[in-house]
Amino acid sequence: MLLNFADLRRRARRRLPRFVFDYVDGAAEDERCLQRNLAELERLHLWPTCLRDTARVDTGVEVFGSRWAAPIGVAPLGLNGLVRAGGDVLLARATAGAGLPFVLSTASNSRVEVVRDAVRDAGGAAAVMWFQLYVMSERGIAEQMVRRARAAGCHALVLTVDVPVSGWRERDVRNGFKLPWRPGIATVLDVATRPRWLLAQLRHGTPRFVNLTEGEGAAGAQAQAAMLARTMDRSLTWESLAWLRRLWDGPLVLKGVLHPDDARRALAHGVDALVVSNHGGRQLDAAPASIAALPPVIEAVQARIPVFVDSGIRRGSDIVKALALGARAAFVGRMPLLGLACDGQAGAHAVLQRLREELERTMTLIGAADIAAIERSHVGVAPTR
Repeated sequence: MLLNFADLRRRARRRLPRFVFDYVDGAAEDERCLQRNLAELERLHLWPTCLRDTARVDTGVEVFGSRWAAPIGVAPLGLNGLVRAGGDVLLARATAGAGLPFVLSTASNSRVEVVRDAVRDAGGAAAVMWFQLYVMSERGIAEQMVRRARAAGCHALVLTVDVPVSGWRERDVRNGFKLPWRPGIATVLDVATRPRWLLAQLRHGTPRFVNLTEGEGAAGAQAQAAMLARTMDRSLTWESLAWLRRLWDGPLVLKGVLHPDDARRALAHGVDALVVSNHGGRQLDAAPASIAALPPVIEAVQARIPVFVDSGIRRGSDIVKALALGARAAFVGRMPLLGLACDGQAGAHAVLQRLREELERTMTLIGAADIAAIERSHVGVAPTR
C-alpha cells in the first residue's frame, strides 16, 4: 500500500534502474539543501483553532482567472519519458484529471502540442497547463518554443532563473548519466534486472528533448546534450525580460527566486508571479530551504503578485504551512513523478488526490473552512528540544 513518500520511494527504487532512480531522487553535491527543505518544513508546526464551522471545506483557489481544485500544481519535470514511456502525457492527464495545473518542462519528451491536447482531453476546456522555459545559448530555440506554447493555448510562461549552469549532481556523475549515453557494465546489468522498464523503453525509443526543434524531427545530438547538461544563456539578465515580453503577452512567472531583492526587481520589471524555489535542492547545495526563503519574499512583494513555492513538499500539512506563510499555492515534483514510476497515470493521480485529501483534513483540523481562512497565526516554529 502506497500511503506516503517513503512508500513511493521504496517501490520506485525497485521498479527503476539505479541511474533513473538516482536522477529523480538525487540532488546537488552533499544533498544538504534537499535535507534542509525537509528539516525546515518539519520545524514548523500548525496551531489548531477550534469550534469553527468546517462542515464543508472548500480547497479551491483561483489563479490568473482559472479555478484550481486545490492550491497544488505539478512542477516542471524533465525526462519523464525515462521514468515511464510517454511519461509527460500520462502525468499531464493525471494532473488535469485531478483538476490541478500542470507545468510542462522544456526538457520534456513529448511535444507541447501533444501534451496540451492530452490535458484538454483529461480535464476539459478549463484544464490548466503552463509551459516552463529554459533559455539556452541559442535563443532561437527559446523563441520557437514560446511561439508554440502560445499557439497551443498554454496559460502561463514559467521562466526558470536558477540554472545558469547545472548543479553538480554527484549521483548522476557516478552513474555516467550524460548524452550521448554510454552505459558501463554495472548499469547494463542493472537495466537487465528491470525487464518491464527496458521493454517499454525499447518499444517507445530513447527519450529525446523533442521541443528543442520546431518540426517533428529530433534535435541534434549537440542540442540534446546541452539540454541535459543545462547549458544555458548566461548573458540572460533582467533587461532580457523585455525580449521575452515581445514573444509572450500572457502571465509571466519567474521560478527559482529566493532573495527578496530579486522579488522587488521582478515587480519593477512587470513579472506576474514568482515561484520561491531552490530546484528541489538540485542546484546550489548551500541555498536556503524554500520554505525559509518564502516569508522575506512575501514581505517584499506586498501582495502585489501571487507567490508560489516548491521544494520539499511531502504532505498536505506542508502545503498548509506554505499557505499560512503567504504562498498562493505549492508545486510538487518528486511525489507525482514517483507515483508515475510506481503505477503510471493512476499512480500519479493517486498521489495528487492523497495530497488534496491531506490538505482538506489538515484544514478541518486547524479550523479553516476555505483557503482564505488559513492565516499566518496558524503556523509557528517548534521549540528547540
